[in-house]
Amino acid sequence: MSERVIPLVDQRVAALTAPRPTQPVPATGLLGDALGRPLRDLRISVTDRCNFRCNYCMPKEVFDKDYPYLPHSALLTFEEITRLARQFIAHGVQKIRLTGGEPLLRKNIEVLIDQLAALRTVDGEPLDITLTTNGSLLARKARALKDAGLRRVTVSLDGLDDAVFRRMNDVDFPVADVLEGIAAARAAGLGPVKVNMVVKRGTNEHEILPMARHFRGSGVVLRFIEYMDVGATNGWRMDEVLPSADVVQIIRTELPLVPLEHTATGETAERWGYAGADGRHDPALGEIGVISSVTQAFCRDCNRARLSTEGRLYLCLFASNGYDLRSLLRGGADDTAIASAIGAIWQGRSDRYSEQRASLPPDAGTGARRVEMSYIGG
Repeated sequence: MSERVIPLVDQRVAALTAPRPTQPVPATGLLGDALGRPLRDLRISVTDRCNFRCNYCMPKEVFDKDYPYLPHSALLTFEEITRLARQFIAHGVQKIRLTGGEPLLRKNIEVLIDQLAALRTVDGEPLDITLTTNGSLLARKARALKDAGLRRVTVSLDGLDDAVFRRMNDVDFPVADVLEGIAAARAAGLGPVKVNMVVKRGTNEHEILPMARHFRGSGVVLRFIEYMDVGATNGWRMDEVLPSADVVQIIRTELPLVPLEHTATGETAERWGYAGADGRHDPALGEIGVISSVTQAFCRDCNRARLSTEGRLYLCLFASNGYDLRSLLRGGADDTAIASAIGAIWQGRSDRYSEQRASLPPDAGTGARRVEMSYIGG
């Protein structure tokens, strides 16, 4: 087994300059990248801070009390985020997910949600606005988020055993408070609520069945995510990845599952429904999802762009560099110039890291230093 090495350095690197095409890239809603993939989903990080220290995302050894977080002046304002979102929507974005860090730490996040909820897709439809959270502040904020226009939430929860959960979040936060937040989100109508569990071999795989039992028939969609090699500070090793196929088999030892069809192009989760006594999917029992970004790449249908909290556009969760859109915003560029820059960047996109990783020997790197998940969201 290889020795774990966690670099104690700031992984943020210099931004790439956003292009200024000599000819405008028209915003027709039909933008495609170099592999023909459309732009439909925008993940927006609203903060690089989090109140948890999960070892697969923001390990305490790196993100300590002296870690240099971005100053407030560097963050995009809500008005800047909304202006950029409008240009992404003009190119075809239909869904916006707010993320972080922990997005509920961003003061007055409801104001941003209200601004985004007023926007419309190129077809005149309301945006699908969602948010990913660790659930720690959800109980007190769920109703306000719904009233502002948020549609759904996804809550990160890596186990029901309180000792395991406190150890994984590394700030001694109780699981009961996250479950209270999930209940508050459901009561507010932020559904269907999704719960994401990162499965790390040797740490929490024994929590797979208890989680499945708990959420079966609850109306909550539980999704299991393979432990990923995002960034450079989590000390990732391939031998700590439990393949999604194994997760499904573990659940099937007790709870029968049947495969379900994808609901949308670019969907990352493989869906499995709980079977009733007749062996067919019983909608009342619900479903699970497995996200296999390590063992089964889904790059070919990826339609997601990511915007960091200070305005850098990333084309892949495993990217090394982002394009600086904040300089355009604060440098006086008009909407046509900003939309053209976004269009030119996406048209040149050929990222397919997970597919490339699959062709490499176990634990082999690609040689590039990647951005941290806590910085651009999952």
